[in-house]
Amino acid sequence: MKKENKSVIIWLLSGCVLLFLMVVVGGITRLTNSGLSMTDWHLVTDTFPPLTDAKWNEAFEQYKKFPEYQKINIHNDFQLADYKFIYFWEWFHRFIGRIIGLVFFFPFVYFLIRKKLDKSTIKKCVVLLAMGGFQGFLGWFMVRSGLIDNPDVSHFRLSLHLTFAFITFAYTLWVALDLIYPEKTITKVIPLRNIARYALVALLIQIIYGGFVAGLNAGLIHNHWPLMSDGEFIHDSVFIEQPTLVKNLIEGKSGVQFVHRTFAYVVVAFILFLYYKSTKFSLSRTQSNGIKTLVVFVFIQFALGVFTLLYSVPLALGLIHQIMAFFLLSAMTFTLHRLSK
Repeated sequence: MKKENKSVIIWLLSGCVLLFLMVVVGGITRLTNSGLSMTDWHLVTDTFPPLTDAKWNEAFEQYKKFPEYQKINIHNDFQLADYKFIYFWEWFHRFIGRIIGLVFFFPFVYFLIRKKLDKSTIKKCVVLLAMGGFQGFLGWFMVRSGLIDNPDVSHFRLSLHLTFAFITFAYTLWVALDLIYPEKTITKVIPLRNIARYALVALLIQIIYGGFVAGLNAGLIHNHWPLMSDGEFIHDSVFIEQPTLVKNLIEGKSGVQFVHRTFAYVVVAFILFLYYKSTKFSLSRTQSNGIKTLVVFVFIQFALGVFTLLYSVPLALGLIHQIMAFFLLSAMTFTLHRLSK
């Protein structure tokens, strides 16, 4: 790591931490059904929550006009105190998003003026800023889907919002790693790099389906392992919820859960295969440690997924499972970077 890059690296890693925090809070927001509590979006006036009783009552009355209250919470003796709870998590999620925007934009301008960024890093940072703006749009796009007729957001939009947050985090980490390891002295291990790329794609597919499961509340059914309900590997409901097989696998609760629980084996297999093949090569310490960390993390994540399913997605387990996915993606990004540079 070059000394002149230290402040830029700290900036990028700070962004990674904030992105991680935002996804964690986003997970809490989803698991507590808080995502539709703020029915409008204003860049400045929504920066802070209502500060007076009159403003709280105004926000609550506005919330009552939308499907989540009219079709669900009106039957649950839902009071202002309940509304304040769900409002907090959605507000906090959006507030962190604003902080991320400030943390990325203003230091970028400062580093640009002070000429601390080379041309390559400038281009990467511009991409990061664009990704951040697009992520904000995806959040609005997702919430809007739950404010029209259906009192829940589209699981497609939720998964897109979640997955793009993971991708933004991974790319931010990659840019930081480019600066941490500027000298390309490590011999590329092409066969291992290619396996790691496939493993990354498999992991992203699994994250996408994790978003589908969350969006459809598909973790609340078939709470058995290693088989689904009735002792079946593929339960009959996988094929009958939707009119076609494809729709069952992307829109049916049973089908989506089946893909997510089964594809976990594929992710584990890719990482174990990567580890097995790595024993045939002489690797640097960072390369070897990255692969070993991947193996440990994927087994922890697999176990967390099983227990989250068996206990019907309690808040703590569901959140830890999502956090571990972040750690797994971090290890995957680091390992692929070390095998590629």
